[in-house]
Amino acid sequence: QVQLVESGGGFVQAGGSLRLSCAASGRTFNSYARGWFRQAPGKEREFVAALSRTGAGTTYADSVKGRFTISRDSAKNSVYLQMNSLKPEDTAVYYCAAGLPVTAAQRMGTHGYDYWGQGTQVTVSS
Repeated sequence: QVQLVESGGGFVQAGGSLRLSCAASGRTFNSYARGWFRQAPGKEREFVAALSRTGAGTTYADSVKGRFTISRDSAKNSVYLQMNSLKPEDTAVYYCAAGLPVTAAQRMGTHGYDYWGQGTQVTVSS
């Protein structure tokens, strides 16, 4: 059974940091593109960050550029999202995803991904 499991969410004050992890099992995703998305209450799921299939390319939403960093550990079949300088508007459920999107634009859309985790809550207080 293929699974993506997020962890590392929690409650943090504005300006703080969190590191989200996404561990994969059931298959190897090292040749897959990996993405992070988030969904706040009453809003649609939105793109946060993505890593290309080769791992050489990264893409970020404008709202998180310079604050968030996506990375992967192929040996652990895992991907991470380091979140610094957190703001209250970053509050959401964060989801990791894996898929085979080809272009950077495709990596920014939910349709580019076939596998999703269950999400982890991030709450940032002001």
